[in-house]
Amino acid sequence: MHQKQLEKVRNAPGFIAALDQSGGSTPKALGLYGVGEDAWSSEDEMFDVVHQMRSRIITSPSFNGNRILGAILFENTMDRQIEGKSTASYLWDVKNVVPFLKVDKGLANEEHGVQLMKPMPNLAKLLGKAKVAGIFGTKMRSVIKHANPAGIEANVMQQFEIGKQICAAGFVPIIEPEVDINSPDKAEAEAILHTHLMQHLNDLNEHQLVMLKLTLPEKDNLYSDCIAHSNVVRVVALSGGYAREEANERLARQNGMVASFSRALSEGLTAQQSKEEFDAMLDASIQAIFEASST
Repeated sequence: MHQKQLEKVRNAPGFIAALDQSGGSTPKALGLYGVGEDAWSSEDEMFDVVHQMRSRIITSPSFNGNRILGAILFENTMDRQIEGKSTASYLWDVKNVVPFLKVDKGLANEEHGVQLMKPMPNLAKLLGKAKVAGIFGTKMRSVIKHANPAGIEANVMQQFEIGKQICAAGFVPIIEPEVDINSPDKAEAEAILHTHLMQHLNDLNEHQLVMLKLTLPEKDNLYSDCIAHSNVVRVVALSGGYAREEANERLARQNGMVASFSRALSEGLTAQQSKEEFDAMLDASIQAIFEASST
């Protein structure tokens, strides 16, 4: 199964759906979906509501492996079921979509122009649970806000150190050092990031396969040598707050880079839409992102 999933993620046309909003970002995601905070009275109830939203997206006829390579899940979603199957099993067995798991525990406070990831003391336990659930890969996010060489070096180093642990456990990690789209020196930060990414990629052994999830760059095709690197399964782009139209326009200029959009994927979907309206909106969104990912 792992080999089949690896071939799909590496070679098939399509993009990765990011459905991994966690505790802090869930109310905002639900608000955009037309569900206010009065719809739940506890965190458990909130996760029930967001699972309904994610289930509606995943079970839609337009959501399948023809245009979608994989889907990134939050741990709470991995632990739940869709139509009587575990979420990861439903994705792969029913939809032919490769399941990934968000493993980071959020961001530390900004220091040296970056936000590193908070410690992950229970990572080994989480990866063990993910293995049983049938998860293929992982995702972890840190953020770069300024072109601070020391901060960016520390950011990339942390990502690859944990990424190697994830590789050793039998998964393909998505390494995500996001450059804030509002950074005043975004292009400079991306140039520094690119240098450190290549250094760390060149230090990997032949069995350490990774993916990269990167902000759409100011300089088109900045990451082309990352895309071509033998240790890189795929390079995917985050929308980072760009509206879907701008994100798609920027993505279409990056040859070989495919989308891994969250907000841009669900833009325009609401709880109030009929099944037909919802499916039509999602289908149009998926097709636009698919086309932008096919350059």
